[in-house]
Amino acid sequence: MKLHLKVTEEGKDPYEVTTNLVTLVAWERRFKRKASDMANGIGVEDLAFLAWEACKQAKITVPGEFDKFIAKLDSVEVSAEEIENPTHAELTEGS
Repeated sequence: MKLHLKVTEEGKDPYEVTTNLVTLVAWERRFKRKASDMANGIGVEDLAFLAWEACKQAKITVPGEFDKFIAKLDSVEVSAEEIENPTHAELTEGS
């Protein structure tokens, strides 16, 4: 699963980052939860952490401490979601 996150920091234009497997593993380790738990809902802190990790991987300069990153945020929101390995419906007669 990849999340495209729209990040808005104080005094900066909004930008978008995308999570990947490394980002999700970092989230699991930090919060001691499984990525499958996200299906039950995700909190703002979760989104902020995913954005922070995704920014670091994208070589976007962010504070080294997560709480300092949060302090600079105006908002983080999911702009799109991609499910990896989607299945395709089988063709049937008439479709």
